[in-house]
Amino acid sequence: MMPDTHAHTALLVMDMQEGIVARLARQSDVLTPVHTAIDAARAASISIIYVAVTFRPGYPEISPNNKSFSAQKEQPSSFLTGRAMEIASALAPQPTDIVVTKRRVSAFSGSDLEVVLRAQNISHLVLCGISTSGVVLSTLREAADKDYQLTVLADCCFDNDEEVQRVLFTKVFPRQAEVLQVETWKMRLIGGF
Repeated sequence: MMPDTHAHTALLVMDMQEGIVARLARQSDVLTPVHTAIDAARAASISIIYVAVTFRPGYPEISPNNKSFSAQKEQPSSFLTGRAMEIASALAPQPTDIVVTKRRVSAFSGSDLEVVLRAQNISHLVLCGISTSGVVLSTLREAADKDYQLTVLADCCFDNDEEVQRVLFTKVFPRQAEVLQVETWKMRLIGGF
């Protein structure tokens, strides 16, 4: 049974897909803290929602006006197809986990995430993902506007630009979310506060 303190919390594991993880400069540092977060969430009976970006064959969702994705559409690569788009096998969802598919950068855009959150009565989102300046930032901003309580697990978010990462964690995210290391969050879960 889920404790009341965590009943309305979900861990969002965003864009942790094989092809996206492979593009990070520091690949070896990525999955261990995220796995720690997932294990801590499971132990505390917190909902785990995986968010994955995917597109249909031919990429009909990608407009030429979209700078983020249009280059991929023009020169399709293995990054947007097949195994590369699967959730990293080391973080594989369990049957009780929820997988949400999105079509844009934010976890909310082009997905049914908000429907899932409402149905589960979730009001507190714990965010982790690749990239910090992409899915994490976009999801945090939209979630804040939707009045969710927010926690960002700093060592479970990754970006190839270290300066952007530093600015987001020290100046931007603290305005709308609590920024924690995964071990601190885990200890709070165990302590019940």
